[in-house]
Amino acid sequence: MIVSKLNKFWLFITILLVAIIVIGGIVAWSRYSGSQPIEISIPSAQELPGEIYIGGAVSNPGFYPLKDGDSVGAIIQAAGSTTSNADLSRLKLYIPEVGEEEQPQKVDLNRAEAWLLEALPGIGEGRAEAIIAYRNENGPFHNITELLKVENIGATTYEKIKHLITVAD
Repeated sequence: MIVSKLNKFWLFITILLVAIIVIGGIVAWSRYSGSQPIEISIPSAQELPGEIYIGGAVSNPGFYPLKDGDSVGAIIQAAGSTTSNADLSRLKLYIPEVGEEEQPQKVDLNRAEAWLLEALPGIGEGRAEAIIAYRNENGPFHNITELLKVENIGATTYEKIKHLITVAD
């Protein structure tokens, strides 16, 4: 008789455990909703409005507008492409601190086209053409003081633009 009571007890425990597992499974399954889509959000890239300075071995060094999605190649093309002695295996990016003063964009006397030379204070169409003619006849400028040898460019004009010009090899 004790054995039959013990068997009934174990049978009751087994049925109770099976009932708990089944009810727990039903509750877990009812809370799972596989029909709802999973939403994945990717943070947007930081926008970089402003300008970028391209210098070194490019045809027209200076500041150029920076737009979202610009590639390094597009920025180099905006600067008139690279010169023949450019080393594209090494690029330098400099990010100034807030409040840091910008240096003025310098015009390369050996590479600048007439429209760019005309942008200099005191240099109009005639003087720009004279600079290009001098460069074509005498070869590239070796230093900025050679600009004084160009017809119709005197010391006053030179003093106005000397901080805005450069010469590259």
